Amino acid sequence: MILEGKNILVTGGTGSLGRTFVRRALSGELGTPKKIIVFSRDELKQHEMRMSYLHRVAATDEVIYRNFMNILEFRIGDVRDYASVCAAVKCADIVVNAAAMKQVPTCEYFPTEAVLTNCIGAANIVRAIQEHGYPVNTVVAISTDKACKPVNVMGMTKSIQERIIIAANILNPQTRFICVRYGNVLASRGSVIPLFHEQIRIGGPVTITVPEMTRFLMSLDQAVDTVHTALREAMRGETYIPNVPGANVQNIAKALIGIRKIEVKVTGIRPGEKMHEILVSEEEAHHCIKRGNYYVILPMLPELRDTSGHEPNALIKEFSSDDTVLDPADTLALLKKYHLMIEDVDFSQRSELLR
Repeated sequence: MILEGKNILVTGGTGSLGRTFVRRALSGELGTPKKIIVFSRDELKQHEMRMSYLHRVAATDEVIYRNFMNILEFRIGDVRDYASVCAAVKCADIVVNAAAMKQVPTCEYFPTEAVLTNCIGAANIVRAIQEHGYPVNTVVAISTDKACKPVNVMGMTKSIQERIIIAANILNPQTRFICVRYGNVLASRGSVIPLFHEQIRIGGPVTITVPEMTRFLMSLDQAVDTVHTALREAMRGETYIPNVPGANVQNIAKALIGIRKIEVKVTGIRPGEKMHEILVSEEEAHHCIKRGNYYVILPMLPELRDTSGHEPNALIKEFSSDDTVLDPADTLALLKKYHLMIEDVDFSQRSELLR
């Protein structure tokens, strides 16, 4: 039970991944933490998150509610600010760094801001542990497929974050620094599905960039499963990657529209976008192994490589979202499985969906 009795710091804890990670940690499925610290700079989101637990009444939520009352703590702070990072990290056994600027267009227009959050923020966590000797057991950084052979600022800064975290193992042998890297999370804030939902609700048009564009798709719980697996299994400097399918945006739009008479409008590729995303590059494939349903990129730094045994490479080429594209029927089935069809959406909560 990897979380039993642990103090857990979740930076960016009010984001989509952070909220889901916290909810599942509170459920006790991996042990009951001693404390969970939600660290973020948005007081409104923290207030809304706190109230969402206070107002839980379903019987299935009793354990979560009880744990929330006893162990969940909210702290205002910013990963860009070293002092506030130190104050939070010194209390933690496990740090989940989910704080990020993750909107591709925003990062293209404000690259310096992306560097401050995605790179300097990660460096502040490492610096706090290194300079003060805080007894943190594990730091797991949340990365993205856009960090693999990046063409946009968001991906470039996330790629640098990965290197900062992996290299931190060299000078901090008492702490395990690891990464997870995954693709688009279904219905997370800023993803395409909430946008399509709103466009359909108002009667269209539904806008897609390029019909043939593909993206990896996974649920928020699959993303958290990846974090859990890395926390349980990853060695220092390793990056865990889920083996998930790809889908093209045209099939997603058509599945959500169904039989409605709604126009689909092609707007063209946006600045910083790829036609297909990559989770493992051709270069990384040479030191990528398979563990269960996950690919694991072994650290390039020789000081971190385990030479006691040799596991065969799992890939002979890059792992692209264009490799295993779901057909229209399977795309529809995936959206139904996770209750993401337009009929499943409560539009009284659409502001939350689009936030």
